[in-house]
Parts: sequence; structure tokens; C-alpha cells
Amino acid sequence: MFCRSCGHAMERRIPEMEDRERAVCPRCGFVDYVNPINVVGTVPVWEDRQVLLCLRNIEPRKGLWTLPAGFLEAGELTADGAVRETTEEAGAHIELGRLFSVLDVPYAQQVHLYWLATMTDTHLDPGPETIEARLFDFADIPWDQLAFLTVRRTLELFLADRERGVFDTHYDSIPIPPRLRAS
Repeated sequence: MFCRSCGHAMERRIPEMEDRERAVCPRCGFVDYVNPINVVGTVPVWEDRQVLLCLRNIEPRKGLWTLPAGFLEAGELTADGAVRETTEEAGAHIELGRLFSVLDVPYAQQVHLYWLATMTDTHLDPGPETIEARLFDFADIPWDQLAFLTVRRTLELFLADRERGVFDTHYDSIPIPPRLRAS
């Protein structure tokens, strides 16, 4: 790894006034902080009976279903990013609701944020990252074909809140899945 400031080889050490090891440039002193990436998306619902899912056309987890979501862009508000991702991945028209779930994913160095959303029509025009965008009745969600644990957890929370008739904002963390654990 090389310094983004001066190009010199970086070394791992605990910088002055810090509490953990980081990549530090011994020439110019630049500290390369690695911070979590924000993933933003929506739980788009049609007429309180169907949820919109997208079949991924990109890795990771190509060919599996997900809620429309993606990386937040620099300078973008998180809610605006969620709407943008829903438009890019599904071509869906939505009214954004409240923040619904915040999920820490420390093993992937990510934080996932999902908003409730109401679809204003059923016209879908998926972008190149999506093979197919489809509405699923709640009883027909393809649980065994979901791409990510954050999507599974968000949908579980959504259905539980829908059953109770009260939608809360949820915070949780996602443990490393068995398929990624070292043997």
C-alpha cells in the first residue's frame, strides 16, 4: 500500500494520539483512515400487499434478490441516495417514508440504512445492475434466494412491524455469515 499523499510505502503502526493501528506514511505522516461505507436503500411497497425486489446483475451475489440499495455518493444526503438507488436499480417511482433500519455490518466495513417507501405506480424500468425488478406478495418473498443478510433482517423487521401495525426505526448488527467464516 502506498501513500495517497506522497506515494511512499505505508507502514502499520499506532499513530500519535490514536488507540489503534493504522496505515501511516513514514515520509509525510499521512494517516490512511479506513471508515465504514454507507449503503442506502428502500423497502418499496405497493398497496400494502407487495414489496419490490431486484434480481442482481452484478457481484457480489449476482443472480440473487435484494431490496434496491447501493453505496452512498460523496456529498449526497442518505435519504437522497436511497431514492437514487431505487430509481437506478428498479426504475421505480416512490414516496420516501421514514428511516426504518440501521444495520451495522462490521465484517464488511459497512453500515446499511433502509427507508420505508410507498410506490406511486407499478411501472418499473430496471437499470443495468438489475436483471429483473419484481413485486412479490409478502407471503411469496424468496427467502432462500435473498442476496444479503441485511435485506433478510430488514424484511423480517418490516413484516413483524406490519403485523403489529406499528412501524419503528430499528437498529441491529449483522454477524459474519457462516459462508464467510474461516475454517
